[in-house]
Amino acid sequence: MLRIAMQAKGRLNEESMALLKEIGIDIDDSKRKFLSSAANFPIEVLYMRDDDIPQVVANGTASLGIVGYNEVAEKGLPVEIVKELGFGACRISLAIPKNEEYNGPAWFNGKRIATSYPKILKDYLDKNGIKADIEVITGSVEIAPAAGIADAIFDIVSSGGTLVSNGLKEVEKVFFSQAVLISSGKLSEDEKNLLEEMLFRMESEKVSRGKKYILMNLPKASLEKAIQILPAMRSPTVMPLAAEGWCSLHSVVDSNDLWDKVRQLKAIGAEGILVLNVDKIIL
Repeated sequence: MLRIAMQAKGRLNEESMALLKEIGIDIDDSKRKFLSSAANFPIEVLYMRDDDIPQVVANGTASLGIVGYNEVAEKGLPVEIVKELGFGACRISLAIPKNEEYNGPAWFNGKRIATSYPKILKDYLDKNGIKADIEVITGSVEIAPAAGIADAIFDIVSSGGTLVSNGLKEVEKVFFSQAVLISSGKLSEDEKNLLEEMLFRMESEKVSRGKKYILMNLPKASLEKAIQILPAMRSPTVMPLAAEGWCSLHSVVDSNDLWDKVRQLKAIGAEGILVLNVDKIIL
């Protein structure tokens, strides 16, 4: 049995649960408290605050965790990054009152900076030779300048709307983060096998994303040109038709390239082009 820790609520929770569903793991969280199990896979989900997840993975309470890389970097605990998950993207930035004139990182010398990420901030300040006081705040960091707690803030930025509404402007993008799958690196053989199965499914889901299945009738004389237009993962599928001199060609294309490919195929005589959604591609 694998135990995976993830955020109890919020956007990262929603995207993490969606990921599990996409790879065929159904978690019943309709009556959840702090622990839920899957009916169709030997896994249970432990719901935590995001900043506690690195700790419960490092100490072995959970086998795995899904958490923002920013929390992993801030805690500095002995966990391994198993996979970058491609969602939950954000950055941690320095921001100052919008009316302040900014002339570069040296502006922060002698200033007070409020943050929930003192370790990441200290690393940045030390790297840039900046002497500033760090004021650790666990919530509502953005109000610190208006409240007289600090001269600037170092906080997570997604759209920047929160900064604007609090009279701040982003001046330095310091740290970029996304959701990651982490492990203590001390899994049993059974846990390793289950993790490998999850990673296999995740990779299949990633490969399938943004793909379309395309099939058409094509003059045999145009087959080589069509194969050049539609290079598949190995090679397109070609089948003969009852009509003399015609064949059927099947392939997979990126959604972004679909209409350009269709235009090129029509130009060489393709007919009856059918485009289907792709659920899964198993490599």
